[in-house]
Amino acid sequence: MPVSVQILSQFPLLKPLEIADLEQLSKQMQLRSFAKRGMVMSKGSAVQELGFLVEGRLQGVDFTMDGRSVGLYFLNPGDYFGELAVIDGEPPSEFVVAAARSTVAFLEGRHARDLIASKPALATAVMARLAHRVRSVMSQRTLLSLPTPFQRLCVLLLQMAQAQGQSAIDPVPTHQELAITINASRETVTRVFQQMFLQDVLLRTGDRLDLVNLEYLKGVAAGSIAPPKT
Repeated sequence: MPVSVQILSQFPLLKPLEIADLEQLSKQMQLRSFAKRGMVMSKGSAVQELGFLVEGRLQGVDFTMDGRSVGLYFLNPGDYFGELAVIDGEPPSEFVVAAARSTVAFLEGRHARDLIASKPALATAVMARLAHRVRSVMSQRTLLSLPTPFQRLCVLLLQMAQAQGQSAIDPVPTHQELAITINASRETVTRVFQQMFLQDVLLRTGDRLDLVNLEYLKGVAAGSIAPPKT
């Protein structure tokens, strides 16, 4: 299914493009729908595509040698993915799965490379995105070095709220999605949330999670407040 110009004009990465450029992209791109937990992009695949999330939510994941899943990042509508494989010509280095029912617009790798090479503003934006990804990986390694799941979850919640520019996360990922991001079990994440709800540290309303007691979260994250045992 082709992608309309109206949809393409909503993506921040494509904002610098002229209408003529968007009309050309509209002919080159395809819309695909994915059920929750559906595989959107496969690690090691020979297919190279630049994907734009139209609606839903995606998560980048990988797996350890013993088969445990590791969460790498989340994608919300307006985000894009697959740029690393498009740029270096190598297979994707992670899996991308649908964390909710999602619709994605795909641009074939050769067209994406031509577009990036011909538009300096897009090239600059993609380079900035790659730099952000490198910093996120470094931050993730630091997070995983923390001694307790409680502390790791506090750090992750603060990072996610900061990324949204507020003291809340909306929508909040599932316990399982958070668990694979901090290398903990879903049951452990659930216990941590229960303790923080009881202590009025967090407040959940629908899909929104408000960080009510930021000082406590920051204290646990910095190690100045000892987290309770989980």
